[in-house]
Amino acid sequence: MPSLDAIFKAYDIRGLVPDELDADLCWRIGAAFARFAQSPTILVARDMRPTGQALSDAFAAGANTQGVDVVDLGLASTDLIYYAAGKLDAPGAMFTASHNPAGYNGIKLCLAGASPVGEDTGLREIKEMAAAGLDPTGPSGTVTQRNVLADYAAHVRSFVDTSALKPLKVVADCANGMGGYVAPEVFTGLPFQVEYLYPELDGTFPNHPADPIQVENLRDLQAKVQEVGADIGLAFDGDADRVFLVDEHAQPVSGSLTTALLAKGILAKSPGETILHNAICSKAVPEVVRESGGTPVRTKVGHSFIKTVMAETGAVFGGEHSAHYYFRDNYRADSGLIASLIVLEQLSMSGSSLSELIAPLDRYAASGEINSKVSDTAAVVEKVAAAYGSEDQDRLDGLTVDAGSWWFNLRPSNTEPLLRLNLEAPTREECDARTAEVLKLVRES
Repeated sequence: MPSLDAIFKAYDIRGLVPDELDADLCWRIGAAFARFAQSPTILVARDMRPTGQALSDAFAAGANTQGVDVVDLGLASTDLIYYAAGKLDAPGAMFTASHNPAGYNGIKLCLAGASPVGEDTGLREIKEMAAAGLDPTGPSGTVTQRNVLADYAAHVRSFVDTSALKPLKVVADCANGMGGYVAPEVFTGLPFQVEYLYPELDGTFPNHPADPIQVENLRDLQAKVQEVGADIGLAFDGDADRVFLVDEHAQPVSGSLTTALLAKGILAKSPGETILHNAICSKAVPEVVRESGGTPVRTKVGHSFIKTVMAETGAVFGGEHSAHYYFRDNYRADSGLIASLIVLEQLSMSGSSLSELIAPLDRYAASGEINSKVSDTAAVVEKVAAAYGSEDQDRLDGLTVDAGSWWFNLRPSNTEPLLRLNLEAPTREECDARTAEVLKLVRES
């Protein structure tokens, strides 16, 4: 049996098929998840990867051995199964490797109500049970099929006033991922002129990787936005739970600035609410939240942390720099399409262009996330902390140093001997200089 340590990550299960993840292992994981979830029914869905059907079928068969019935939702985006887990009040398993290359597949798990399952909320126990193997218990469960795509699309549209939407020109790059399946269902009947790039479902990703955080994967979208004179470009990742924006000039909009824009729009409708942002979001985000009458709360990076804090605080919205956007009324789960519609509503109601909406939010220069391979991540973090001992520091997620006019976060990878640096300063010149200064400390050890 392949090593479980290699594929059980902090937030999900992911590995190469069949070397690291195969049908037999998915059968074991299905049985383990059924035992862990303690629910009479489990939802299962998959993205467009060629291995998804066989792996999800094996998972369902494993769950059946524990007397659990499986509802197969078929093809889905990850946010669709989160919606279903909330609406149907049942645990869910989504077979996807998100933005990873074609050779990978994986499983994102949630409990009833779309409650997250991460390393500290069940994945460790599921891994142990899958490794040990579980005997069948009682009568075998059943598998039935159900399609909730139309219900999901109506739910997504409920986040905006559809009567306020204007006939905007939109380009959506689906990257041969699940955006090509769910976006047309959501946009049909709305007054947008939508042109789709690569909507065909193809888990071999023949056109470009479904990883929009990498700017090179936005080039086709940028070219098409300019070619057709679009008001906005949308770039979805493989399982379509994330979206990156491109403005009318084909300039990418960071996840931080999109978080600030969404927060501003949401607070206009829901004044005084709490908004979450993770530890590597721009300082512009809490500033905009306060200016808009909201209360900003900073969290660790990662969906399980954000969803937990959202439940604790009652926050209406949370955003991450990686373009995950979470909504209280979406069972605290993330959705790229809900985020897209809220931005399109803001464009419609303001009469402004996307670049005009973003300009007052774009206040700082950022380094982007820079990875450094080091032999001892903890020791390097302590060395950097000591070097900036006179500045404000916290350890919410790795090390954050706030020097007033500039700041940085240095945090270790969950799975590799890497340190990830994110730094922000008032100008590009200072940002580059401070980044070089911190990287020298990190890499000279």
